[in-house]
Amino acid sequence: MAPRRVRSVRRGRAPPLLLLLLLPPLLALLGARPAEARGDKYSREKNEPAGEFRMEKLSQLWAKARRLQLSPVDLSELHADLKIQERDEFSWKKLKAEGLDEDGEKEAKLIRNLNVILARYGLDGRKDARAVSSNSLGDATEQDGLQDPRLEKLWHKAKTSGKFSREELDKLWREFQHHKEKVREYNVLLETLSRTEEIQDNAISPEDVSRMQAEVLGARHVELQDRLRGISQGFDRLRKVSHQGYGGDAEFEEPRVIDLWDLARSANFTEKELESFREELKHFEVKIEKHNHYQKQLEISHQKLKHVERFGDEEHVSRNKERYAMLEEKTKELGYKVKKHLQDLSSRVSRARHNEL
Repeated sequence: MAPRRVRSVRRGRAPPLLLLLLLPPLLALLGARPAEARGDKYSREKNEPAGEFRMEKLSQLWAKARRLQLSPVDLSELHADLKIQERDEFSWKKLKAEGLDEDGEKEAKLIRNLNVILARYGLDGRKDARAVSSNSLGDATEQDGLQDPRLEKLWHKAKTSGKFSREELDKLWREFQHHKEKVREYNVLLETLSRTEEIQDNAISPEDVSRMQAEVLGARHVELQDRLRGISQGFDRLRKVSHQGYGGDAEFEEPRVIDLWDLARSANFTEKELESFREELKHFEVKIEKHNHYQKQLEISHQKLKHVERFGDEEHVSRNKERYAMLEEKTKELGYKVKKHLQDLSSRVSRARHNEL
């Protein structure tokens, strides 16, 4: 058996664990650049608004995504994800300056979130990582698949059962896609945790890893267990619905709202708090439906613009570009509001569940 490799570190203080974790995905994404070209990260040039984002690494992510020619809907979703990431990173910088993230937990969460974004939109350098997401049926169903034989089997059974209307199949497809996305996020987080533990194992001595870092890793294991439990429960639901069809007593239709409601019912809410949360979820679902509508209009406008650019006159091209730009901005705006609202609702449920424990 080959001797175990030990990472070489300087004597004394070990290299920051989270920094080592952050470097691989960012270097793979952005590529090495000369030090003089990067400049100081706290300089005015690095922190003043420039283009879509104030943070250079997020601006470069956005530029790369546009070069990859992601679909208009995927670009609008990515834009919202990056805006959320940017807001959270600036909030974290303030906390760090006040000494309120000593264990590095919030920084670790930011890194995990960024890793998920890279994988979700195929920006992590892996050719097989990119999977085009879709909220409708169409060709994407057959082209992209569900990347899980069990899901493929359930989906085929549902399509051929005759128990679903076209609208119900569309709804069920969104649930399958949502489940696939949860599995992908779990795998990304699992890989991130494994990489962290590998760095920890390669430390010269246990003293190189602080007690707080060990506690953070323990918390991450708990989070992964919760996610895996949610994935298992989600699959059971998909199996039940695929076999029996939708009943008439469904509380909500959107997969993210269904997940939140299931979590809320098992959380430590009072009856009054649960009813208030239910009403807020109804408003949230309306917001999602509005966002879905604009996503569909954006895709239609994109297809029409491509056609007009090939065969139309200058006036028609100009009009369609204006409409497309308007829909693009509106979709980005709604996408950010949906993701921000989802983040807030998820945090409330999480706090209630932890209070129960």
